[in-house]
Amino acid sequence: MNYIQRIVCFAKTNMQKIQDHPAAGVFKGIGDYPAEYNPKVHGPYDPARFYGTPSTPFSELKLCEVPQWLKCRNKSAKSLAALFSRAYWRWSHQYVQPKRTTAAPLIQGLTGMMLIFYIINYGKTIRHRNYKYH
Repeated sequence: MNYIQRIVCFAKTNMQKIQDHPAAGVFKGIGDYPAEYNPKVHGPYDPARFYGTPSTPFSELKLCEVPQWLKCRNKSAKSLAALFSRAYWRWSHQYVQPKRTTAAPLIQGLTGMMLIFYIINYGKTIRHRNYKYH
């Protein structure tokens, strides 16, 4: 057996061990296309688009319909990650990837970092207030 055949054999046995591991099911489906995506119907895949069945937008709901609308939401970690991924890609398509971009993504990123660091350090800065002693 030559060197390349030994590497291929080693890789196949290790991949089988990884796939048979009990924790392998945790990461199943990550990195795949959504189950609702059909390339013949939808065309090229767009990571900023939701391919599931559309529901009523929150802005068009009546107050009595809100609890039912919240019940039918998918609240799993995978759907939450997909939500943030779609939001990132929409933001990226709008601000970062146009032909003639502006300084908006840089300013938005800096503003977001300032807000995050203010929240992180709020407990320390609250103690440094100046009080007027009488």
